[in-house]
Amino acid sequence: MKDFLAISDYSSEEIQDLLDLAVKLKKEYFKGGNKPIFKGKVLGMIFQKPSLRTRVSFDMAMRHCGGDALYLSPNEIGLGKRESIADVARVMSGYVQALMARVFDHEHVLELARWADVPVVNGLSDYNHPCQGMADALTIIEKFGAESKGLNVAYVGDGNNVAVSLMHVSAQLGWNFTIASPESYDITPKAVEIGRKIAEKTKSKLTFLRDPHEAVRNAHVIYTDTWTSMGQEEETAKREKVFPPYQVNAQLVSEADKDVIVMHCLPAHRNHELTDEVADGPHSVIFQQAHNRLHAQKAILARLFGVG
Repeated sequence: MKDFLAISDYSSEEIQDLLDLAVKLKKEYFKGGNKPIFKGKVLGMIFQKPSLRTRVSFDMAMRHCGGDALYLSPNEIGLGKRESIADVARVMSGYVQALMARVFDHEHVLELARWADVPVVNGLSDYNHPCQGMADALTIIEKFGAESKGLNVAYVGDGNNVAVSLMHVSAQLGWNFTIASPESYDITPKAVEIGRKIAEKTKSKLTFLRDPHEAVRNAHVIYTDTWTSMGQEEETAKREKVFPPYQVNAQLVSEADKDVIVMHCLPAHRNHELTDEVADGPHSVIFQQAHNRLHAQKAILARLFGVG
């Protein structure tokens, strides 16, 4: 692995290998701590968007494994504005052993990877959120077991970057993926085409609907995300008129499998896309899911560093 930019860049076997390693590193951590496999390594963390989970989980992942992390705020770099992305990539390659970038424009993380001599991790872009997708898959496997082919994963809401990575990891692992989204808020055709190609190989099924009630029928997983992502604030009023039928509430959860788990990548706008009753209820795994960012990202970094 040179970089980790998209789940679809790798084979099903490579994705499974990452998840197996994440399970191993998580067990090791809770048995007394991780070995210092990242000793002498520093992760440079470039942020265009602020974040709680991405910043803390990457920082702690490096520390737990004996390395270090350096936070770089939007004002310190001005990626592509104050200085060209190519120059930033080449300068940082002489200072740190890997880069993580949380950006608005997916092309920015691609250009970083193009010019950097060290591995680059996509911490989120407008196209996808692959580290979140890996944490989601780890959480689902912990709930349903390693032999989980044929699971039904239902996403309800905006066909955004989180939905893209969830669709791709579901297809990679042989899970059936269904999304219910309003008209004009679908997953991008490019991402759907990639997902279909993966699904053909793994025999998973991708389904695209408008009706959330139809989407959750027989679902083992219900996933939702905020109706308005960072950078879309000017659309808030419009979206709040469109998305209320897609709220994940107790009624919707009752229409799924009796053992369904409910997921959200956080931060949640409670009682908008997800009610308090569901978020804090027996089906919710949203905090386990958030904590699994740490362990999934340890595995990603270990493979990029060639250790572990």
